[in-house]
Amino acid sequence: MNKQHTWANRWARPGLGWAAVFCLSTATSFAAEQQPSAPQQPPAPSSGQANPADQGKGGETAKPPTHITPEQAKQLFALVDQILQFSSDESGLPVKGPVKRRLTTRTDVEKYLETKFNDDQDAKRMEQDDIVLEKFGLLDRDFALKPFLLALLKEQIEAYYDSKTKTVNLLDWVDADEQKPVLAHELTHALQDQHSDLEKWDDQTPDDVSTDAAGDQDHLARDEMDTARDAIAEGQATAVMIDYVLKPAGKSLIKDPEVLDFWKSQMTGSDSPVMSRAPLLLSESLLFPYREGTSFEQDIWMDEGRTPAFAGALDHPPTSSWEIINPRVYEKHEIPAIPLLPNIHSLVDPLYRPYDIGQVGQLDLHIIAELYGGDQAARDLTPAWSGGLYWAGQLRSASTPAAQDSTKSLAIFYLSVWKNAESAQDFAKLYADSLGRKYTSVKPDKSAADSAASGGSEEQVYSTEEGPVVITVRDKLVFVAESFPLGLARKLTALILDAQGVGEMRTARLDAPRAIVDQPAAEPLSAGFVRFFESCGVMKAAVDAAMKTAREGTAR
Repeated sequence: MNKQHTWANRWARPGLGWAAVFCLSTATSFAAEQQPSAPQQPPAPSSGQANPADQGKGGETAKPPTHITPEQAKQLFALVDQILQFSSDESGLPVKGPVKRRLTTRTDVEKYLETKFNDDQDAKRMEQDDIVLEKFGLLDRDFALKPFLLALLKEQIEAYYDSKTKTVNLLDWVDADEQKPVLAHELTHALQDQHSDLEKWDDQTPDDVSTDAAGDQDHLARDEMDTARDAIAEGQATAVMIDYVLKPAGKSLIKDPEVLDFWKSQMTGSDSPVMSRAPLLLSESLLFPYREGTSFEQDIWMDEGRTPAFAGALDHPPTSSWEIINPRVYEKHEIPAIPLLPNIHSLVDPLYRPYDIGQVGQLDLHIIAELYGGDQAARDLTPAWSGGLYWAGQLRSASTPAAQDSTKSLAIFYLSVWKNAESAQDFAKLYADSLGRKYTSVKPDKSAADSAASGGSEEQVYSTEEGPVVITVRDKLVFVAESFPLGLARKLTALILDAQGVGEMRTARLDAPRAIVDQPAAEPLSAGFVRFFESCGVMKAAVDAAMKTAREGTAR
């Protein structure tokens, strides 16, 4: 359902039908330690059955896979309505009808995932946009995205709610007690669906490739809407799941808010063999809707009450992940600003087909800085970030599949906005120093750079096997053009930097009747991945963290 958003958004969610793939590990851990069976009374201890692909901290393998018996399945089905009522009582979202339930096998789930990858338009777009992330250096050039994501999903899946068929799917190889916390999570999605129709509610961004200036503005303005809604959907469901697990201990997110901080600190996924190998972009995108979405829900719930946190957030959702990260901005009905993209098409269209457009957010910047400069660079630069956008075009001369699948066919530009000129300079240096990570042949072209410095800008030019890279700094702005002919790169640089004007950035988002604040939206580059992972469901890392929270956090 997701459309062509920022880097992350483009990893269009294949549908909320996968809405439980990732959460079990945290929820399972909660179940095992807190022993919640039903909202009113704790159950017998869980057997701790894990995915056979998982390994424990000491390297021991998990127990052999088992299948729940028909009698266990019958008992689990009987609990659906009871847990649905708990989710309704907790969230305030009314039960408007029964929720269908189905027991499915691992083979069926794997076929379902394979079909999604092969037939779903959003999944195809996600695979196509792999080369944009490679061009930016966020994924290695030889990274096999589809096989990795399939392996990750198959490792993590525990249960899922399908918003198309209105069915909660339970898995016959997962211990029945372990599925109860996940049911609280997934049945909250069912209540959201009954309240807002998730198929339409979480489908706001354009799905076409922008080919003109008006389309560019529309894409940039709507870029993060679905990402923010993903965080709302997942944050609400996770909040209900955590309270389900904490209830036997007499604790909750509202009465004991510090529990959430401990839970978040444990969300590493280090015990997951596949996730532990995930590139930083994937792991951070996977965590975002759970970690930040649940924090958002807790803050709104504590500040304004349950109804604004649940029904209110569904009826009047935030428009950006920056609001998710800064819930008080959402409470004040403010919307963030974004940089301005002027009409570039008369310059780029003769040589390039528009390929992708979006924002570059704070999470993306953090990932870039950590990849290129390490943890300290990320800590230093991320607070000084103030917005960004990118555009990618593919050579019209790239006519074969092999040519179109190569980063050589793409040219990209990236505008980065900073709170001060010093940070802009630091980032430009970091970016220049990192070019060797993406290109095998990088050479400074000082004669070209020296001949073109003008307008108060500082320019660096590098030659690579995929064409020139031009990095220009003007006060608080950094503009990078990669693989464009040098003359075209300079024309784009002047056009886009001049369009930003002077003073603070005050570009409006859509026609929303809210105050515009001089702050950017966050997380967009990763937003496609965010949407993709959120659509797949409950995350194992979240469940593992819940287990540790139940064992250690509730004792504090």
